Amino acid sequence: MPKVLTAPGMKKCIGCYSCMLACARTTQGSLSPQKAALTIRTVGGLQSRLVADICRACPDAPCARACRCGALAPRPGGGVKFRPELCLGCRDCVEACVVQVIKFDESRNRPIVCIQCGTCTRYCPHDVLQMEERA
Repeated sequence: MPKVLTAPGMKKCIGCYSCMLACARTTQGSLSPQKAALTIRTVGGLQSRLVADICRACPDAPCARACRCGALAPRPGGGVKFRPELCLGCRDCVEACVVQVIKFDESRNRPIVCIQCGTCTRYCPHDVLQMEERA
């Protein structure tokens, strides 16, 4: 069964950004949390809660449909596979993302897209993020 990223435990999140750092390091080879495919952020104010901006692993993957070069391909169970060697840097996927979580890496001229690998879940010290099976 394919698994997709979820964030059921956001009430336990302390904003340590370990998930973002793990994602950036393993998928982008970067030490910058800005290169992560997910974002942990506050909704504003001093005592506000944290939210996770994550790929929702759309079953129909609008980002993949918008990709004119075939760099993004639908993944069984939702989400996409990313083939960077095919990417033209057109940003069509960024515009097509319905939850606006695909970022664009200007230095590499390619999108930063979640590939549902689960690395972020392994580095979350409070089990905020999980990979859940999807039929």
